Amino acid sequence: VTLNELKKADIIVLTIPVDAIIAFNKQLDDLPQTTTVIDFGSTKQMIVEALPQALKSHYIPAHPMTGTEKFGPSAACDALYENKTIVLCDLEYVQILHKQRVLKIFETIGMNIVYMNSSNHDVHACFMSHLPHAISFSLATTVMSHEDPNSIIALAAGGFNDMSRVAKSSPNMWSDVFRQNKDNLIKSIDLFQNQMDYAKKLIENEEFDKLNDWMKKANTLHDIL
Repeated sequence: VTLNELKKADIIVLTIPVDAIIAFNKQLDDLPQTTTVIDFGSTKQMIVEALPQALKSHYIPAHPMTGTEKFGPSAACDALYENKTIVLCDLEYVQILHKQRVLKIFETIGMNIVYMNSSNHDVHACFMSHLPHAISFSLATTVMSHEDPNSIIALAAGGFNDMSRVAKSSPNMWSDVFRQNKDNLIKSIDLFQNQMDYAKKLIENEEFDKLNDWMKKANTLHDIL
């Protein structure tokens, strides 16, 4: 499909890396005002700030909070979005036609809709998605640096598989995300490092009662999820 053919569509959904979204949007400044553009990028603020003025009235910055570690057209899977949350950002300048259109789409496929401004989105998405990916990449790199493949195959269990799963994700996509949400990610990594340092200190000092309390506090996450 050529760009000119794409511009004849009623709805365009951008499911490409976030840097590519910004670059591609610059080619859509002559798009008909009746065409709805939706991006599914994992970051939002830089995309919104870079939007051509002509796109703002019919552009929907969206982030479906779901996905797998697989990528590309062959990674498509059925019912990926059902009962999942989608965040819609900065809709105050969007015409009612386009708001109604996207609401109908997401409600029809059974998504839970949350509204947020792009700045807040990037903070929350950092803790819920970007930091976990950074941790997973770090865990996988640590293990690969200190264990031979045969030991990994023989001994890797559920906990390691769960935590390392998203380390299989596209480096190209996630380096773009980390770049666009750099400040929030650095702050969250610092906070995570503080927790790791605290756990390390308790273990070094054999303060296992405090370590137990620390882990019990983490257990309360299950009361929320």
